[in-house]
Amino acid sequence: MLYFSHCQWRHPTSMLDDYFRQYGLIAIFTALAVAVPTGMLLVSWVFSLLKIRPNKPNPVKSAIYECGFETMSGTWNQFNFRYYAFALIFVIFDIEVVFLFPWAATFGVMSKEFGAFVLIEMAVFVGILVVGWLYAWRKGSLEWS
Repeated sequence: MLYFSHCQWRHPTSMLDDYFRQYGLIAIFTALAVAVPTGMLLVSWVFSLLKIRPNKPNPVKSAIYECGFETMSGTWNQFNFRYYAFALIFVIFDIEVVFLFPWAATFGVMSKEFGAFVLIEMAVFVGILVVGWLYAWRKGSLEWS
């Protein structure tokens, strides 16, 4: 049987071929994503066995550190909550930018179809973000004192 798709007569098996070809590309990229780092680790290991890669152990290199400093207290020490609050505020506004990019990329096409509604919709979205930002600013969440 033949079917009509995108102004062309196509056989159903050609669509299945396209479908499986996409999964083949994903499989190739997955294999490359695993093979390249694994290959690098194996080459480094072989170079260390052949004494090509230098091995100069040092107590300073083996010391436990964080941010360039040795730990001064135990693992269950208190930390300032402001780090966590700043990280959450950053993540929230960073995720919102992720929503802005596809809209900006397709704005021309969408504005032809939907008109000014697209611009008004994004203005409302950005307005909500500004209200959230002003709320965080007014509450003092952005102050580091």
